[in-house]
Amino acid sequence: MKIQESAEDYLEAILHLSKKLEFVRSIDVVHHLGFSKPSVSVYLKNLRVNGYINVDSDGHITLTDSGMEIASRIDERHEMLAQILMKLGVSKEVAYEDACGMEHHISDESFDAIKAYFEKIS
Repeated sequence: MKIQESAEDYLEAILHLSKKLEFVRSIDVVHHLGFSKPSVSVYLKNLRVNGYINVDSDGHITLTDSGMEIASRIDERHEMLAQILMKLGVSKEVAYEDACGMEHHISDESFDAIKAYFEKIS
């Protein structure tokens, strides 16, 4: 299943926020991603309609199973790629920024090979 990079970013943001906050609301996503309220509202509606998130009557956002699967995969890639870059001598700030772009474009096959290699040599 291939979804847009922006959808992956939204789902990852919701995952991160849910680890820090009791309830995730759209305004939390606005602040986390730095987008406008109208843009976030439209995108969250899209994610809800496509079955990636649920929004309850109080406006609390949760990931569905399929949303969690995507968010977890992207989060693992982001963290692993950032850690690898830092092991190679890249500064933490640059490593996390670069990993954010790489996480969306690397194939499963390449990511799995890189992950296995670095787990083996660590």
